[in-house]
Amino acid sequence: MSYQVLARKYRPHSFEELRGQEHVVQALANALTQQRLHHAYLFTGTRGVGKTTVSRILAKSLNCTGADGQGTITAQPCGVCEACRDIDAGRFVDYVELDAASNRGVEEISQLLDQAIYKPVVGRFKVYMIDEVHMLSNTAFNAMLKTLEEPPEYLKFVLATTDPQKVPVTVLSRCLQFNLRPMAPQTVLEHLTAVLATESVPAEPGALRLLARAARGSMRDALSLTDQAIAFGAGQLSEPGVRQMLGTVDRGHVTAIVDALAAADGPALVAQADALRGLGLSPAGTLEDLAHLLQQMAVAQAAPKALDEQDPDTAEAKRLAALLPADEIQLMYSMALHGRQELALAPDDYAGLTMVLLRMLAFRPGASGGSGGGGGLSAPRRAEAPVSAAPAPVTVAPTPASAPLLRPAAPTLSVKPPEVVAPVVAAPAPAPAPAPAHVPAPAPAPAPAPAPAPAPAPAPAVVARPPVDPESPSARLRPRPVAAAPAPAEDASAGGNEPPPWLDAAPPMDEDGGGAGPSDTDLGELEELDLPGAAAAGGGSYASTAGADVPLVATPLGERWAALVKRLSLVAMARELALQAECIALDESAELSSFTLRVERDSLRQPGLQDKLQAALSTLLERQVRVEMVPGLAQDSPALRDAAETQARQRQTEQIVFDDPLVQQLLSQFKTARIVPGSIKPH
Repeated sequence: MSYQVLARKYRPHSFEELRGQEHVVQALANALTQQRLHHAYLFTGTRGVGKTTVSRILAKSLNCTGADGQGTITAQPCGVCEACRDIDAGRFVDYVELDAASNRGVEEISQLLDQAIYKPVVGRFKVYMIDEVHMLSNTAFNAMLKTLEEPPEYLKFVLATTDPQKVPVTVLSRCLQFNLRPMAPQTVLEHLTAVLATESVPAEPGALRLLARAARGSMRDALSLTDQAIAFGAGQLSEPGVRQMLGTVDRGHVTAIVDALAAADGPALVAQADALRGLGLSPAGTLEDLAHLLQQMAVAQAAPKALDEQDPDTAEAKRLAALLPADEIQLMYSMALHGRQELALAPDDYAGLTMVLLRMLAFRPGASGGSGGGGGLSAPRRAEAPVSAAPAPVTVAPTPASAPLLRPAAPTLSVKPPEVVAPVVAAPAPAPAPAPAHVPAPAPAPAPAPAPAPAPAPAPAVVARPPVDPESPSARLRPRPVAAAPAPAEDASAGGNEPPPWLDAAPPMDEDGGGAGPSDTDLGELEELDLPGAAAAGGGSYASTAGADVPLVATPLGERWAALVKRLSLVAMARELALQAECIALDESAELSSFTLRVERDSLRQPGLQDKLQAALSTLLERQVRVEMVPGLAQDSPALRDAAETQARQRQTEQIVFDDPLVQQLLSQFKTARIVPGSIKPH
């Protein structure tokens, strides 16, 4: 008599024998009991979880006639009637299994569907089971759509696939989909224990745990590996034999690696890698077992009761968990996972394993020399660069020759802002030096032709504006002369924190209440951006980009509301509502917090946005919140506070740059020099 493999011998024949798929069994059993039968079922899941088995049990349930021949549709097929026996043997004429991997064309599907018009020969239902249905071609799917949507009342479709993403949505929408889950290692272990007890094969618990873990959720793989282990161990399963067959690493090696990591012992780590090389054990298997041990250690720290106390590795995992902090365990776990992918890139697998282990040691926070000759590794801290107190560099760029007529050729002074925006007390400015008799031209840019030797260490040069004919159009478009600001006092520290006049000055108001804006002949001023009130020392100018003062009236409620808004998880218009609103009243009772918000825009005072804001506040404060909105101009909203802070930083940065002695000297020496508007940006 030929031997029958365990995977076929112990295939479940009823829903009661099925393991690990209780959610599918419950749904199908209730449907069969209540006679609520769908015409198409789709079973998805990885290999060896029972897709074909569930299909056969379902076919038996639909066609079972009972031991006395008088049975009907049932969730518990008898297994002794002719229909049940023939389906188990694979010879039931009304149950057709089609392998779509080898019959994927439209011809095979059309031939199958042509038989659908005929009623069952011996059974109650015809059942078409199409395995690996995702392998069908697009034309085959299209050919079966109509029949799959409206089959005859005696026809049932059962589709099975390991890759449901490749099944068209038009097919998915016509089926009841059941996802069969991978088997848990404990479920596989229990089933293997029962099977080997029936087979009278002695087996050690550690060997069965190795087989259950190696199956990776597939019961068929577990039974196939068990067949191989029985043959390898000559009729018995021992843990060393199964470990040798699977090529897995002894847990003692992995434990020694973790002990060396905890002790920051580099030589011990290298010695363990060399020992694995000498034994010929798999580096990939070592990292896999190491990741499993680190996972157990993390669980032992977070939830010790979740570990299986019957597992002999649990005690060792708890001991090791006390040697390393949680963040280092997580980091090592991630390195073990990524290290397996890098083994193929290493010069050899064992060199890759050694580097992964040394990387775990090198990235240990605060790891210093350990035992074994100071083999501990630590990442050196980067030395901080000294902070230089030198003034910000000033670069002078001449205006291109192709500049438009509205921009006369003039030197453009670009000033790089300082790295910090903290208030700085200006140093006493030196007395302006007399203008030099000759202004050296800037060094020419590199060109293909050899350039003349530059003068040694020339001072920053500024090119003066060329003379302009007073009667020319460009002269009329030039900005009006700007009054020179008084020279800075000797002791500038007294008023260092006050904004200069060129930042706060505003154009006078006319009779209509508007600003004294430029006339039609003042377009040159707008083009040049040398606005009134931006006078600089010596005739230079700069137009502040800070703008007018933000109309912010700070209140304690506004500060509290702004801090609360920063913590809200809102997006789009709901977040805009929170930013533009001003909290004018807050009532906090024992069970309810009531916010009264002032919102100007009608588009933000919508019930839907109000509900979203109210829900976000309730979630954040963990209590019931009510939001009321009233129309009006907000004077202390988070948006106004952000704008005021941005404006203050801009003005502070401009003040720091303008108070720089070098900038003051350049502006005093060159009357037409100016700071490019918008070139000063705070960081």
